[in-house]
Amino acid sequence: MEETNHSSEKGFLLLGFSDQPQLERFLFVIILFFYILSLLGNAAILLVSCLDSRLHTPMCFFLSNLSCVDICFTTSVAPQLLVTMNKTDKTMSYGGCVAQLYVAMGLGSSECILLAVMAYDRYAAVCRPLHYTVMMHPRLCASLASVAWLSGLITSLVQSSLTVQLPLCGHRKLDHIFCEVPVLIKLACVDTTFNEAELFVASVVFLVVPVLLILVSYGFITQAVLRIQSAAGRQKAFGTCSSHLVVVVIFYGTIIFMYLQPANSRSNIQGKFVSLFYTIVTPLLNPIIYTLRNKDVKGALRTLILGNAENVVLTHDRVVG
Repeated sequence: MEETNHSSEKGFLLLGFSDQPQLERFLFVIILFFYILSLLGNAAILLVSCLDSRLHTPMCFFLSNLSCVDICFTTSVAPQLLVTMNKTDKTMSYGGCVAQLYVAMGLGSSECILLAVMAYDRYAAVCRPLHYTVMMHPRLCASLASVAWLSGLITSLVQSSLTVQLPLCGHRKLDHIFCEVPVLIKLACVDTTFNEAELFVASVVFLVVPVLLILVSYGFITQAVLRIQSAAGRQKAFGTCSSHLVVVVIFYGTIIFMYLQPANSRSNIQGKFVSLFYTIVTPLLNPIIYTLRNKDVKGALRTLILGNAENVVLTHDRVVG
């Protein structure tokens, strides 16, 4: 019993990249830089989506939800990781680890569902353009977003609760960058067959099923685009969906590698870099990709920046005058 409670009393040692000090120092700068840019980029999307009436569309509504998820998701990992990387003592409290486990699991699962919802939105926009406003009415959009958030909450409560109940028998060393379900399951000193099976089922529901739905949506989209006579029309339709498809490939590709690949078939360093990618890099890529590929968002950002610049100049002129 004393061995079982040892981890909860003294917390965990979050090893991260501590075995490679030079790499750790380099990654500290990169992660800090990416984290700041991610906060600024996603916050900018949230701001312009609220302030610019041109962006009060279903796509931008879901994009705002995605930005909110990304801000919370990367914040649940990056600050603690940066603090741990910047100190000699790699200890992380047991309570902090459990909180991170619940929050990161819930937000990551919500993003999986949200990306599938956004694929349905692109299907409606390209394949049913005349019925788009009827199909994607505000009440349905709010319901779909709520399903994404609630499904993440439910799976986090179930999966994380089952994980924290596992006895660790004094094992404290987490050879990872944050508290994640597969890593904690490996620390358990009892048979984890049930937990692994439950994690596999959850991974199929939140990873494989959304990917299949997205592929089906894009199958219909491709058929609809190929029927468009004008080259300009086809280019516009593909441009509408390409940004979302890039995000899907990047996000699902890395997270499937972590959750559906057998733990014994990957090295610890591979798992660390893959987790780093979908928790730190992907939340930064989302606002960049959507901003570069979406003319309305780019226009709204430009208007917001230029408008603020003009206000600053006018204020300065009044003060000087």
